[in-house]
Amino acid sequence: MMNASASSDLLQRAARGERLTRDQALDLYTRADLHQLAAAAQAVRRRMHPQPVVTYVVDRNINYSNICVCGCRFCAFYRAPGQAGGYVLGFAELSAKIREAMDLGATQILLQGSHHPDLGIDFYTQMLTAVKEQFPGLHIHGFSPPEIMHFASLSGLHPSQVLDRLISAGLNSIPGGGAEILVDRVRRGIAPNKCTAGEWLHVMGLAHAKGLLTTATMMFGHVETLEDRVDHLLALRDQQDRTKGFTAFIPWTFQPDNTALSARKATSIEYLRLLALSRMVLDNIPNLQVSWVTMGAKIGQLGLFFGANDFGSTMIEENVVAASGVSFRMSEATMQEVIQAAGFEPRQRRMDYALV
Repeated sequence: MMNASASSDLLQRAARGERLTRDQALDLYTRADLHQLAAAAQAVRRRMHPQPVVTYVVDRNINYSNICVCGCRFCAFYRAPGQAGGYVLGFAELSAKIREAMDLGATQILLQGSHHPDLGIDFYTQMLTAVKEQFPGLHIHGFSPPEIMHFASLSGLHPSQVLDRLISAGLNSIPGGGAEILVDRVRRGIAPNKCTAGEWLHVMGLAHAKGLLTTATMMFGHVETLEDRVDHLLALRDQQDRTKGFTAFIPWTFQPDNTALSARKATSIEYLRLLALSRMVLDNIPNLQVSWVTMGAKIGQLGLFFGANDFGSTMIEENVVAASGVSFRMSEATMQEVIQAAGFEPRQRRMDYALV
């Protein structure tokens, strides 16, 4: 364990761009002074993004179905097959949701769902094709790696073939959902029917090789250890070294209410420490996004001083976190005001971080 002086020296080196080892990252995460940690993360952020700009995207999270055989212990959103409240969106309803979002300035939709036991690959390709025919300029950010693996299992196709079919039908990029913690011991405890950490990373590598950009995420604050969190960050950093397709990292805290997983809610300080550490460890992922959806606008605003440069989505619709009883909402105008109040210039972006 390093002393305070050594910790301060390491933070200064990390701020200048020196890559952290696992032991160094863990020491800083557990021992560094909070304000020094924030200052070092901000130095990295300013080096990567010198302009005082905070970006955001206008989009809508559309969950095409909540019928799922995965049974993740942390999820309050899903319904088992045959359970009351299960649904699959018809195209008319999907189309109406997209039209409403575009009328509010959306440039993309986030299309995610469940591990439905009966919907084959043709259902998803037909859905994508129909959306693109009606909304040709819309960016479709959809289908996380666990969904891709599920489609492959149902169809008997290799994940690479599944991706090829989805891309041909109109898929533009892939969200980082389903990562949770990229440590298989943890995944077996909270989501034993979901893909492994290696499979999650493999799908992302395949997507990057095919030219798809993706995001990366972490859901923390359940059964994982602090070491697991650091290992998750390092797994993402190693993948980015290999395939270079992650545009952003988004960590958020587990919301335990209405789920089958008992856990203490992570505090705002715990969230901010992880956010700052992420900015230093993930030296090859260009953007770091706050999670105002789980933390609220004020902590999201504070995250802009812990290394983050992106405020995420306006979330015209969000169902999964809301199912746990957390329902923060924010209009585009309010988001701009929050960013400006922190001393930054708000700029709308697209998924690839090109400014609108």
